[in-house]
Amino acid sequence: MNWDTVKGNWKHTKGLIKEKWGELTDDDLTQAEGRKDQLVGRIQERYGKTREAAERELDSWMSALR
Repeated sequence: MNWDTVKGNWKHTKGLIKEKWGELTDDDLTQAEGRKDQLVGRIQERYGKTREAAERELDSWMSALR
């Protein structure tokens, strides 16, 4: 799944993201609203990860969705 698909199906994708990263709030996802950099930042904040680690984890998760 590429990021354009994520943005295009944001309402559906939000549910999948909540399953993976349950500590993210609805407000976090609303603020991210399909923007990868915002979502990476929210994952980083909630889970105490480095930005690079959060981005790798998100990219890995997206690859697994294919």
